[in-house]
Amino acid sequence: MRVFVTGASGFIGSAVVRELLGAGHEVTGLARSDTSAAALAAAGAKVHRGALDDLDSLGGGAQAADGVIHLAFIHDFSDYAAAGAADLRAVETMGAALDGTSKPFVITSGTLMLTIIAPGRLGTEQDTAGPESSSFPRIASESAVLALAERGVRSSVVRLSPTVHGTGDHGFVPRLINIAREKGVSAYVGDGSNRWPAVHRLDAARLYCLALEQAAAGSVLHGAAEEGVPFRDIAGVIGRHLGLPVVSISPDEAGAHFGFMSAFVPLDNPTSNALTRELLGWQPVHPALIPDLEAGHYFEPDSDSN
Repeated sequence: MRVFVTGASGFIGSAVVRELLGAGHEVTGLARSDTSAAALAAAGAKVHRGALDDLDSLGGGAQAADGVIHLAFIHDFSDYAAAGAADLRAVETMGAALDGTSKPFVITSGTLMLTIIAPGRLGTEQDTAGPESSSFPRIASESAVLALAERGVRSSVVRLSPTVHGTGDHGFVPRLINIAREKGVSAYVGDGSNRWPAVHRLDAARLYCLALEQAAAGSVLHGAAEEGVPFRDIAGVIGRHLGLPVVSISPDEAGAHFGFMSAFVPLDNPTSNALTRELLGWQPVHPALIPDLEAGHYFEPDSDSN
């Protein structure tokens, strides 16, 4: 299959590209920069120049492919609404290019939306947002791609855990490590019993490949190998490896301590993957979050994880 991948040179995308190539697919990756283009070429993928806000480029890349995996996102937490709007325009553009073709279109969303649409309980793949939630970033994109199932597109959504971990990670966990170094303590909010789901990036890459190949139109899939890791356990590992105290802080103190991360740190996001396993036979095999942290690579001074 000829697969067009956005975000193809990123932490998760580069693993997806390798997974697709290993499965015998031909990959074309969206590249905004010469550096990204060189990385894609070195991996054995073709290069399609463009950017997430270059809608003509996105439409052309999707139209020329047998399937699309959309991973790119503008991670600007200072204007997350604008990032979500840009993602929606990208999804709508590529979806229009695939309209009526029966080709697969896999997009990326996040399990954290379950704290909005399924608060206070285990979130499942059957939990979808109603119209009242459509203004939230990424929920609108998710709703748009699921609607494509009625327009002849084999569309599906992969909701990724907030912690997609592994060597080279530059997401939430490395930021938590840096905050602990800066503040001199590794903190959690309240009793720290709130849970974050997690998935190793290589297991996530396998899920994207399975979704491309097998997912039925309108599927929601959960990239959550672990249902939920208590946040105090994450803080505990960070504290031990950095030799810092592990402390509880109040919700009122969270903003000053965690900065923009204070919006995410206290969230309780238990997430089931039962239906994803059943539908696709997905079996995560790579290290869980705590063993991955205990391995030490996140704490090496010159590590890409920092």
